[in-house]
Amino acid sequence: MVIKVFLASSSGSTAIKKKQQDVLGFLEALKVDYAPLDIACNEDNRMWMRENVPVEKKPTNGIPLPPQIFNEESYCGDYETFFDAKEDNAVYAFLGLPPPPGSKKAPVKEEEAQEEVEDEEAKGEDDQPVSEEEEDE
Repeated sequence: MVIKVFLASSSGSTAIKKKQQDVLGFLEALKVDYAPLDIACNEDNRMWMRENVPVEKKPTNGIPLPPQIFNEESYCGDYETFFDAKEDNAVYAFLGLPPPPGSKKAPVKEEEAQEEVEDEEAKGEDDQPVSEEEEDE
């Protein structure tokens, strides 16, 4: 599987350039295979990216800005969702890739974590000693 990162090599926006550098630098640090695809010099890349970003992820003007990240044909997200995954140590899951060998167990999903907390709370209620006031009732 190849990760496709759609970039603009000649962007006038320093914010876009920094975001692109951040994504590429992080993928290189993780040794993830990726293909940088330039939308500034290649009309086919630009059209493919625009057509394949889901409607709900497009900005109000309808034109998604780079960087946009795909795993083959599957949309992963934009810079903001990449950044969130990076902060949550969930980049491999974000990219749709298996974690590298020797990595820690995948983080527990929020729903599972909440169920565990509720289970522990339920156990705790049964195991707590009864106060003298409750015994009198």
